[in-house]
Amino acid sequence: MTVCLLAAGTALGQQRITENTVRLAEGSASPPATITDMAWFAGHWTGEGLGGQVEEIWSPAQAGAMMGMFRLLLDGKTAFYELMTLVEENGSLVLRVKHFNPDLTGWEDKGESVDFPLVATAGELIFFDGLTVHRLSDNALTIYVAIAAKDGAVREEAFRYRRAGSQRPPAE
Repeated sequence: MTVCLLAAGTALGQQRITENTVRLAEGSASPPATITDMAWFAGHWTGEGLGGQVEEIWSPAQAGAMMGMFRLLLDGKTAFYELMTLVEENGSLVLRVKHFNPDLTGWEDKGESVDFPLVATAGELIFFDGLTVHRLSDNALTIYVAIAAKDGAVREEAFRYRRAGSQRPPAE
């Protein structure tokens, strides 16, 4: 996959963040896309990430948007939640995330979100700014996220999902 990132980055005004994530180069525009391009994403996904069990549920595409929710379970307890939207904006797509503690106190200020504009697509790879979705099959995917620490260091986290009810584990 790294080869795809490097080739796509050179051609499409991307800058590499981590091994599997890129960012939109300053002054570059997101490519054209519609929510129907992500319709396959709808459903219930379970897997592993951040040292625990993860779960995402995405609504079907409707009215130019999808909505999703996420939770991380560590040692049988909820560590945090996310509420997400994937929306059509300016002829492309933006993934927006808000994080919440188990008691639903928010991490971001009111009116703020973590935004991931679409950077590029390449086959089964969907590159958002700092987040990459790798569709492995209809029932398996890996999401790579670039996470910045308070000291400015950036690390990559992989979230390996399978569609709920699917018996085969994700493979790359």
